[in-house]
Amino acid sequence: MKSPRKLLMAAPLLFLLPLHALASPAYDDQPARHSNGHSCVGCVLVVSVIEQLAQVHNSTVQASMERLCSYLPEKLLLKTTCYLVVDMFGPDIITLLSMDKNADVVCHTLEFCKQDPGQPLCHLYPLPKETWKFTLEKARQIVKKSPTLKYSRSDSNICSLPFLAKICEMIKSAIKNSVPFKDVDSDKYSVFPTLRGYHWRGRDCNDSNGMAYPGRRPDNWDIHQDSNCNGIWGVDPKDGIPYEKKFCEGSQPRGIILLGDSAGAHFHISPEWITASQISLKSFVNLPTAITDELNWPQLSGITGFLNSTSGITEDSIYLRLRKRNRCNHRDYQNISKNGASSQNLEKFIESLSRNQLLDHPAIVIYAMIGNDVCNGKSDSVPKMTTPEKLYSKVMQTLKYLNSHLPNGSHVILYGLPDGTFLWDNLHNKYHPLGQLNKDVTYAHFYSFLNCLQVSPCQGWMSSNETLRTLTSQRAEQLSNTLKKIATRKKFTNFNLFYMDFDFQGISFSLLSNCYTRENPPVD
Repeated sequence: MKSPRKLLMAAPLLFLLPLHALASPAYDDQPARHSNGHSCVGCVLVVSVIEQLAQVHNSTVQASMERLCSYLPEKLLLKTTCYLVVDMFGPDIITLLSMDKNADVVCHTLEFCKQDPGQPLCHLYPLPKETWKFTLEKARQIVKKSPTLKYSRSDSNICSLPFLAKICEMIKSAIKNSVPFKDVDSDKYSVFPTLRGYHWRGRDCNDSNGMAYPGRRPDNWDIHQDSNCNGIWGVDPKDGIPYEKKFCEGSQPRGIILLGDSAGAHFHISPEWITASQISLKSFVNLPTAITDELNWPQLSGITGFLNSTSGITEDSIYLRLRKRNRCNHRDYQNISKNGASSQNLEKFIESLSRNQLLDHPAIVIYAMIGNDVCNGKSDSVPKMTTPEKLYSKVMQTLKYLNSHLPNGSHVILYGLPDGTFLWDNLHNKYHPLGQLNKDVTYAHFYSFLNCLQVSPCQGWMSSNETLRTLTSQRAEQLSNTLKKIATRKKFTNFNLFYMDFDFQGISFSLLSNCYTRENPPVD
């Protein structure tokens, strides 16, 4: 088995990778300056948590690692793989941490982090009092005879592990195709929740019949079976009228479809996963679900969510509001979002959208590429931003595709981009979860670490450089004005086109007012 060090370290602790690891542009062909940037961040996070768990519980590093493994679920072989990691790397980590080497030193020593020639040293914690070169050389001498350093990292791959290969293949397939991994009748709907299943689009009610799926017009008023999965079918024995006809005829059912990025997919890494004082057996209960949903929570999103959030926020999603107005909309939602999506790569997965112009109901489509056209991890990020001209070309391409696939009577809403300066303004001087215990790592420190490695989800807004933040906001405004111009000037045969400025609070209310006529009463 080749190079187990990196892949074993990463396998059970995928959840500890930073936001950019799974939210980075999936179609970015430009190699990062630090090719091992994500491995470096993952290692620093893992070692930091191990060290802090020992501090919180006043235990040894060995006990801390075992404690962390015991908290992980057995699903996806997370617990098993974690114990393999401890068995292989425990001695080196224990030795280095016992000599007061911090996570940066440990990860550089084990070569998960590497300073490329001519490039700055990337570190999360303050540098040691002794020179970095002396500190690192001393640490390497300590573990020089360690068997773990005999393996080459060049060909390492988490999916090389035989017992993880199948899991990896399922996840990679779902990510690549943006359609359910488990879909017997190939209608793009599933009875399985994750791997692009019904967390992302309405649950299939008959996975052996490709003509039964959410959002379609009823087949013969669904006298004999539920062809559109809204739960309404059969005939009222009192008057012989089909229930679908009685409740849904004339109510103008419409589905909701989101074309989005990680914000639309509801990307989220729980602070509990990396805050040592909060980590417990309950912290990782939903980790397998999160991993098989690409660290996204679309079932809780503000557009297509259908489950109640545990955050205390009770606001319904747009889908739930449409459903409340008209129960005939039940299960008619699609979240076609992807981490790293932008106007420039949407064409690579928009075909996963499911709508038949002849058989299906109209839909409300929300185009919400709100970040990655201006966000990237490059040190010189402005030249990598989408220009208004490129945005115009790609959005028009998308709208033409939608016009050829959406049923007549649909609506399309273009979301403007937000002003992301709030990321720095509101967070930079607050402690990051890794810094809460010892008050040593702020979000500014963490942003700087990611920026140095060129793996930041948005260097333009997550930067101490005020000029860069301003330039990023200016470009976002230019792109929003481009979207507004398109919505104002362009007409399409199968849908009405709208534009809306990005608004955290009011946007969902306005969408309903613009796209769902008040004359259509809800069906009880």
